[in-house]
Formats: sequence, C-alpha cells, structure tokens
Amino acid sequence: MKLAIVGATGAVGHELLRVLEQSSLKFSELQLYASPRSAGSTLSFKGQDLVVQVMPEGAIPADVILASAGGSISKEKAPLWVKGGSLVIDNSSAFRYDDTVPLVVPEINGEAALKHQGIIANPNCTTAIAAVAVYPIHREYGVKRMIVSTYQATSGAGAKGMQELEDQTRRVLDGEQATNEVFAHPIPFNLIPHIDSFQDNGYTKEEMKVVWETHKIFGDDSFPVSCTAVRIPTMRAHSESITLELERPADPEAVRELLRRSPGVKVVDDPAQKLYPMPLTSSGQYDVEVGRIRSSLVFDGGLELFVSGDQLLKGAALNAVQIAEYLQEQGALNEKAGV
Repeated sequence: MKLAIVGATGAVGHELLRVLEQSSLKFSELQLYASPRSAGSTLSFKGQDLVVQVMPEGAIPADVILASAGGSISKEKAPLWVKGGSLVIDNSSAFRYDDTVPLVVPEINGEAALKHQGIIANPNCTTAIAAVAVYPIHREYGVKRMIVSTYQATSGAGAKGMQELEDQTRRVLDGEQATNEVFAHPIPFNLIPHIDSFQDNGYTKEEMKVVWETHKIFGDDSFPVSCTAVRIPTMRAHSESITLELERPADPEAVRELLRRSPGVKVVDDPAQKLYPMPLTSSGQYDVEVGRIRSSLVFDGGLELFVSGDQLLKGAALNAVQIAEYLQEQGALNEKAGV
C-alpha cells in the first residue's frame, strides 16, 4: 500500500509522521507533498530522510492520502485524487458537512468510515476532543443539553500561530509592544474570545462547528449544543469546560468508572492531590484527559467536567491515522483503496 501525506511540512504534517512511526498501519511506501517552496527539503521518518515533493496538478500515485493542506486545496484537489483511485482522509473543513462524506471519530462511529465514497472527513479539533469524552456519557445517560466553553491553544492556528505566540511573548518580555498577524489581537498574556469568522447568529464558525459536528458524529441532533470558543496563550492542547444536562441522573463516581473503561480517554480527577486535566500534561499524549467530574449545580442529575487534549494529535493527526488503521483492521482498505 502506498501512503501519501499532503501538507507534510505543516504542524499537522509533522505530527502525522510521528504518529505513523508508532502506528500499526501497514504500508510499503510513504510519499510527502507540500507547496513548491518546501519542495526538495527532507523530513525524517524511521531514520530515513524522505524528500518532499511538489503536489502534482492531478492524481497522486498513492492508495491512501492523508490531506492536511487546508480547505481550499482539499476542495479543489480531493475529487481529482479520488478519481485517480486514492482514498482521501481529509483534515480540513472542506467536506465535514457534506451528507455523502462520513465524519469519523473511530472510538465513536468508526463504522461510518466503511460507507465512504472516496473521502472521509476528520472533525474539527475542538469537537474531536469533546466528543471522545462526552459520547460514552451520552450513550449511557443521554445528553439533553450540552454547553461548552473552550480554551484553545495557538496550535489551532498551525505552526504560524505557535510561532506568533513565541515571538510576541519575547517582544513583551523585552519591553516591546506585541503585534499580531495570525490572531485578531496580540496573544501574549491575553485571551481572545474570537476564533474563525462571526456568523449571523452571533456565534463564530468555530463555535458552530462544535454544534454541527457533534450532532453528525453522534448520529443524533435531538439535543441542543452551545459553544463559546476562546484562544489562549498556550502552545498546544485544547481544554474545554463542558456542562451536560442528562436524560437520566448520573453519579460522578459512576461516570469516572465509565470513562476509565472508554477508549481514548484518561481520567485525571483527584483534586485533593491537585490532579486534573491541563495542557501541560495532555500535550503529546494520545488520550484526552478528563477530570473535575462533578454534579451540576444548574441541572438536576447533570454533570460538569473539564477536558484537555492535544489539538495536533487526537484533534488532527492521530485521529486521521486511526481512521486508516480502523479501515485496515476491518479489511476495508484493500477493497476500497484498490490495493
């Protein structure tokens, strides 16, 4: 099986390489593609230097393509790649809301990937991190309402976002005025309640992604979801405060035990020992940390919880590779990708 990464030199592309080094996915060849300015550079994979190639105009000679080069490129190129015989697992927002394209978190709806027509969408990072934690609760107790407040790292804006945080923090510490290009305002020592463009309803597109995608991944749009998304001055790992009103009352200890048995989740919940989810501990980790699990003071039988997960891993690269692993484990990759 020939595997390709499009957008290999970006932040998610680098993480895809790291995840693939530890993955159970079996492939015979790995191709790396990026923009012309990156062509000819090399990236290390399992001790070998792989040359980055310019993305071709048409088809890519690979059976599976992990695409992470942005929505506009995916929208234009993915149909051409599919026509050339490739299966595309896309990290952008280009196809997430297309009814013919499955939106997949393997721990939740892996079977949806089996129904693809050449393209499988990876969810928004914020949604993926929340969904892994909330879905087991929804399956057991039934979510009636879901309210999310996010604390999103600069990694959500890619390598340029992380670089802006680092560069501008140095400027402030040197007594200079911080500037901004990637973010709407200077990010050092600041919080910005503005991620993506504002919509007619007063919510941003980032916030609405959590609404739309949660419903699609769960296969259930019967419960309302509300989100407020905030950019914070950390490098990576998004955190979220989640309030749930439930159909059936939930005991916090029972929920902790439920989540301990749930794939993709690590329960970190011992406030007496100062143990709870944080970007500091969830960065670089595959599992989403869940803690501060407690009964809601607003909704009878409801829950409050706090989660933190690596935006570049479960929120992007890891989930994409897990989709490919799932398909291979199901014996579907050979059939669907023409291997």
